[in-house]
Amino acid sequence: MLAANRFAFKEWASVCIALAEGRQSVIFRKGGIHESQGEFTVDHPEFWLFPTKFHQDPTELSDEHGDLIPRSQSLTAPADTVHFQHYVVVTDIIRLQDESRLPYLTGLHVWSDQTLSQRFHYRHPGLFALLVSVFTLAEPIALPDSPHFAGCRSWVDLPEELPVAGLKPVLSAAESEKHWSELRVALTSSQIV
Repeated sequence: MLAANRFAFKEWASVCIALAEGRQSVIFRKGGIHESQGEFTVDHPEFWLFPTKFHQDPTELSDEHGDLIPRSQSLTAPADTVHFQHYVVVTDIIRLQDESRLPYLTGLHVWSDQTLSQRFHYRHPGLFALLVSVFTLAEPIALPDSPHFAGCRSWVDLPEELPVAGLKPVLSAAESEKHWSELRVALTSSQIV
């Protein structure tokens, strides 16, 4: 793990909560408007989570995770401030190109089946699945909000490196390995038992 990092990854605040609580160990990504040809690339294998409330829609989450949107809306930082409390290390990247795998992912993430299917088919078939370890700080690091942070893109270059000292894993190594194993089987196995 790096000693400090200046890169952050924009994700729905509700999904950030799910990652921070160990409800999921995967991030699905297609590509953002400001990314090269709309195609997502994993530019940084470690990053801070940058929770965003834009575009959040409760109907896009599965019923059992419907609590995440209201909870994310209740999270408030002081005006003109952005908080960084959760750090992610990507352990594997799997490009999902087979639509028949989607049903096997149910229960391993917070999206509804319909939402994951829509994202899979947006522009052209396929999704990136980032298998991740998530770490948390006891207290968030606050940075002033900036117009530089705005826009529909995955990656944000922060104005300074944020130290990772004091991070604690959200899940134990055994719990993480169990999640990743289930995800790998769902994403790639030709035989589901």
